[in-house]
Parts: sequence; C-alpha cells; structure tokens
Amino acid sequence: MIVGMETENTKNANHRTGGAVRRVVELSHPIRHGMVTYPGLPAPEISVHLSREASRAHYSPGTEFHIGRISMVANTGTYLDSPFHRFGDGPDLAGLPLDGLVDLDGLVVRTVGAQDRAVDRDALLPYPVTGRAVLIHTGWSRHWGTDRYGAGGHPFLTAQGAAWLAEQRPALVGIDSVNIDDTDGLDRPAHTTLLAAGIPIVEHMRGLDQLPLNGFRFHAAPPAVEGLGTFPVRAYAVLPTEER
Repeated sequence: MIVGMETENTKNANHRTGGAVRRVVELSHPIRHGMVTYPGLPAPEISVHLSREASRAHYSPGTEFHIGRISMVANTGTYLDSPFHRFGDGPDLAGLPLDGLVDLDGLVVRTVGAQDRAVDRDALLPYPVTGRAVLIHTGWSRHWGTDRYGAGGHPFLTAQGAAWLAEQRPALVGIDSVNIDDTDGLDRPAHTTLLAAGIPIVEHMRGLDQLPLNGFRFHAAPPAVEGLGTFPVRAYAVLPTEER
C-alpha cells in the first residue's frame, strides 16, 4: 500500500484550498472486464501483459511492476464521438481542439420524468446553449448494467432538436442514455447533424442528477488517437468553490 493514498473509490471528491472547498463530480462509468456497453458490441478484455512476479526478473530485488493489456472496441463505457465517427473527412480524436473539450461552461437540460422519451426542440428552447457543454439528463443511466439499458425505448434527441442545437452552436452535447439517437430506427439524425457541425457527442454519461443546472465546469478529453473517431473519456464536472 502507498502511504497517504486513499483506497476507497468515490464518485465525488472534495478538494480543499485553505478554507475553500470545491466538488468534483464523476460523470463516467468505470470500465470493467466483460461489461456490456452497447448490445452487440464485444465486451472489453482486460488482462496482464507482464505480471509483477514476472517483472522481478528484469529489475533489482524489491522492484516490480504490473503492465496491463486491454482489448476493446472504441465505443466502450462513457465515450466521446468526434466527427470522424460519422464522416470519413471529419476530424478524428487527435484533430479535436483541446479547448473545446475541457474547462467548458456546463449546462444541464433536465428531461427526467418527461412522458415523451423524445427530447425535441421545444424541450431545449428555454436553455442558453451557445458555447456550452449541454448535458441532457434523462435519468436513463439508472438502467446501466441491466438488460433494460440497451433493450430499446430509451430517451433520445430528435432530428429537430439536433438541428436547433447545431444552429445554436454549443461546444459539446452529452446524454446519459444508451444512444443520442433513437435506436428503434436505422437512421441517426442527431449524430449526423451534430457531428457535421463539428460538435462532439458524449454518450453513456452518469451522475447528471448531482449537478446544478449551470455554474459548473465540464471536462471530457479523450486521448489524441489518430485514425479513431471515438474513445472512452473520464468525464467530470467541477462545481464552484464554497467557503467552509
């Protein structure tokens, strides 16, 4: 064990600076061996490339390391789509400007409890979305890890809603559902419209119920991988500093 390191994995973290406290909210699902993100896609396989025991032969006595290996499709866990995911001539992950992925002004669009699972233009109209990370809170993440999560009938962004967002130019759009599009059909208007406009998409989010409607900073940067359009992210929000 490393002295001074916390061993319990928590969803939120409080950070002190003098008498001030800020809160960091976890918005991504952990990636685990064998877990299902999207029905039909292979689950991640996490294994050992070099074990601690085997590594001892390469180092001085008392020194050992673990080198892991993971095999997975890019659409695993909570992930970000770049335009290259939909369009062959669009920017890939390495082509996304970093300042469009981190320290964004966050905004939550709450649709939890809505009778209609379709998030349309009318549901978005009250929100000032331009230049912000727009996070659509549907509550569907409560089904994560169950058969219900990917079984269909999930909340989604309509074609009209996506078109309105593209006109308003948010920095990024996220959702806590299995897909930002309606998977009951074969077309993908939300992906098509938003990614054509250069607006990244984050899917399979969680923890949006822990955020205020606004007044927080959002971060979701994937590795700068060339030739990939999608990759998991550690999405999180930083809430304002409070005096204690």
